Amino acid sequence: MTKQFRGVIPPVVTPLTADRQLDRDSFVRSIDRMIDAGVDGLFVLGSSGEVVFSTDERRREIIEAAIEAVDGRVPVLVGCIDTETRRVIEHAKVAQELGADAIVATAPFYALGGMAEVERHFRLIHEAVGLPLFAYDIPVCVHTKLPGDMLVRLGLDGVLAGVKDSSGDDVAFRFLVDDNNKAGHPLTLLTGQEVVVDGAYMAGADGSVPGLGNVECTGYVRMWKAAEAGDWETVRKEQDKLSALMRIVTVTSGVAGFGAGVGAFKTALALLGVFDTNQMPDPVLPLQGANVEAVAEVLRACGLELARTPEEVTLATQ
Repeated sequence: MTKQFRGVIPPVVTPLTADRQLDRDSFVRSIDRMIDAGVDGLFVLGSSGEVVFSTDERRREIIEAAIEAVDGRVPVLVGCIDTETRRVIEHAKVAQELGADAIVATAPFYALGGMAEVERHFRLIHEAVGLPLFAYDIPVCVHTKLPGDMLVRLGLDGVLAGVKDSSGDDVAFRFLVDDNNKAGHPLTLLTGQEVVVDGAYMAGADGSVPGLGNVECTGYVRMWKAAEAGDWETVRKEQDKLSALMRIVTVTSGVAGFGAGVGAFKTALALLGVFDTNQMPDPVLPLQGANVEAVAEVLRACGLELARTPEEVTLATQ
């Protein structure tokens, strides 16, 4: 492996035009903003990046645009997420062809199997694609929790380079960190959390993949640098501020899941002038009206300066 995958690696939110095409200008603006803030890598086509909402053509378009915009400044991890192994391998080969530095895959889903099938899934991907492979542990979406002993074994065998843990199971993550260290640290362990990154760093995580980093990445960069320096008081203070900002995903009403979470990220980015719209992929509708104002109130309370009014953001998708 020629590149390290440590530190702050935000999962890049995919901006759309009002008619739901890829908004390349907003995409480049957001990528440049995060790289300028000092992030250590970028993860495109994750959950925040609309991977499961994207056709094969759209996935290729997003990867090409990201690789071009990044221009080698930081490593680019690409989500290759699909229901079964052969489809994942197809996506991974495209990502490799387009210049990805690593690929990220979940367990298979829809046709659920047991752990033997899940382990074979990762081994087959590794055999087929010559890029570092990260396992994406997100049981809320794929209905399989990746067990720590299997992950460490795949790390020792050279199958997995690391794990992006979005399980929400802090106890299991702590055990994984401990077991990984006992095994000689074969895996790079990244937390997908936003609000307990401080705890993950204290446990020994190698970095974070926070969706909120699209909205405010400087705090996550400061937190990582403080953790590397052992300055835990600064880590805690930065996490407190970011936790307050994460309230943007809890203040809306009448929406849930992706529409509330990524919908709030997109709305914040539109209010801050990074995105031109807060448009969402079908069948999800963008936040509007009072929900946009609710997000704006949190941004103001956290000291972020708005570039556009809630009314302007609402009108942009009408």
